[in-house]
Amino acid sequence: MRFLPVNLDAIIVELHDLNETLALFDSLNTCSIAGVEEIIPAARTLLIRFRPNVVSTVKLAKEINGRNLNTLDRTTGKLVEIPVYYNGEDLAEVAEILGITTQEVIKQHTESEYTVAFTGFAPGFAYLVADSNHLHVPRRMTPRARIPAGSVGLAGEFSGIYPQASPGGWQIIGITPERMWDLSRSPSSLLQPGFRVRFRDQGKGAAISITKPKTPVAPIKDVLSSQVDKHSSLEILTTGIQTLFQDLGRSGQASLGISAAGALDKTALRSANRIVGNPSDNACLEIVQGGLSFISHGNVIIAVTGADCPITVQTASGRKFQVAGYQPIDLSEGDTVTLGTPKAGVRSYLAVRGGFAKQPILSSLSYDTLAHIGPKPIAIGDILDILTVTQGCAVSMDERPAFNMPTSDDIVTLDIILGPRTDWFTTEALSLLKSQLWQVTPQSNRVGIRLYSDTPLSRLNHKELPSEGTTTGAIQVPASGQPVLFLADHPLTGGYPVIGSVASYHLDLAGQIPVNARIRFNPITEFHEIKESDCCS
Repeated sequence: MRFLPVNLDAIIVELHDLNETLALFDSLNTCSIAGVEEIIPAARTLLIRFRPNVVSTVKLAKEINGRNLNTLDRTTGKLVEIPVYYNGEDLAEVAEILGITTQEVIKQHTESEYTVAFTGFAPGFAYLVADSNHLHVPRRMTPRARIPAGSVGLAGEFSGIYPQASPGGWQIIGITPERMWDLSRSPSSLLQPGFRVRFRDQGKGAAISITKPKTPVAPIKDVLSSQVDKHSSLEILTTGIQTLFQDLGRSGQASLGISAAGALDKTALRSANRIVGNPSDNACLEIVQGGLSFISHGNVIIAVTGADCPITVQTASGRKFQVAGYQPIDLSEGDTVTLGTPKAGVRSYLAVRGGFAKQPILSSLSYDTLAHIGPKPIAIGDILDILTVTQGCAVSMDERPAFNMPTSDDIVTLDIILGPRTDWFTTEALSLLKSQLWQVTPQSNRVGIRLYSDTPLSRLNHKELPSEGTTTGAIQVPASGQPVLFLADHPLTGGYPVIGSVASYHLDLAGQIPVNARIRFNPITEFHEIKESDCCS
């Protein structure tokens, strides 16, 4: 058993094999440790997030090290058959890697009975293992930016099915029409840990579509109608690049493959709410690069925080004026508000007094762009209802940005914690990580910031890394050597090594870094494994 640092509030426990991993996962769920907030199981590891003010890393490691790993009780689960069209774009390459024909790949895949070892990466994504499986292939050198929903893939010893269109590095051998994740089902995930899975060959087939799920939640009028202010709403005129509902996210559901998502600049979101007198965790609109405009119906109080963008109000009579962010803005019937392109920063947060009248999905209003969970992105013509203010709310008059918003010309320094796989990289790579400036590329989004520099990071260890849990802020390095800095909508597990993670106190700043800005990583710790002598003395 090894203990590896991840962040100031997270460690990875590395075990001998999948059975030990699942045994420890069962043990920690059966008899929990105070201060542990979340556990993400993977192939050989558990990622454990904890509260450092409740339990220290050393104390946590001591407690875990004493657990019995010989008590795993695996029951035989339900059998699920998955139809597959074996026409994947990596099928021929997989056959070449294994030195067999494509027909033999299909034959081995369909003749094996798989078991769901654990779920993760994304909602509905199950990691499948089989005792008789010989289809062991490495991940792709560079992950694809988009893999279609239903894609059947191989990576290492695992087989898996992508429940949603998403980035990924698995070798794709086919596609299935089965919907792996559907909020209208109970449970939502088709495959549960312990289930058995068999794949059925449907022939080459043509392009297929996956049936859309039923609407999973009751209409808002059935849920919140009594709380809606009948006289106040916002009518959307333009949305800019992207406008989403975001709050503080869905915590505690990562082991089910459900990411926390949530605002990328949580401090700005809290500030916007406090300015209008809302609870600080209320949902706001997260607006990327400005471009949002709307008409106020009725009297509405709003606040805009985050990115430094011009805010223009035009009254119903045609008078125009600019207002500042980080202050309450009192709107009257017919006022039009427009957010311009930010001078600095990327994301603005708009709060309304009373809050938005939207029904939470899986306990949150946050929209997860990777898993497509949450209220749909804001569209032109949407009418956003507002909740009635039922009691007096204190307002904050002294809110301001927590940091200077970065511009595309800036060099932004981010503190990082080295680990858990820093020792997989060469000494030169570690030096380059710290000394090179890493440019933010246009492919960056809420899933992660894709970085580029002249010299890629080289690995010392070229083995295939079994999938393991990841956190927001993780700096994952695919085979290309160009890092990806994970943001809130990141996959929960991944098979590329993480060289370090952005310190939690710099995550809001990371969420505001624009394209073409450059990042300098500043390690605040030395990498070292938490030795048994440290935690068991």
